Amino acid sequence: MKIVLNGAPREVCAQTLSELLEECGFSGRVATAVNEVFVASSLRISHRLADGDRVEVVAPMQGG
Repeated sequence: MKIVLNGAPREVCAQTLSELLEECGFSGRVATAVNEVFVASSLRISHRLADGDRVEVVAPMQGG
């Protein structure tokens, strides 16, 4: 399936948002949105992706 992940086109096998995070190597605490709608971590396992979805994954950054 073709999606846009953090602004870049990408071909993935994942069917759910949870599978996508695993497939793309995201770990730890991240925030997710699909088509500009926030998806809570508890809903990722059931949130099915569709061809053409725009997915944003944001990880907190440490700094000073």
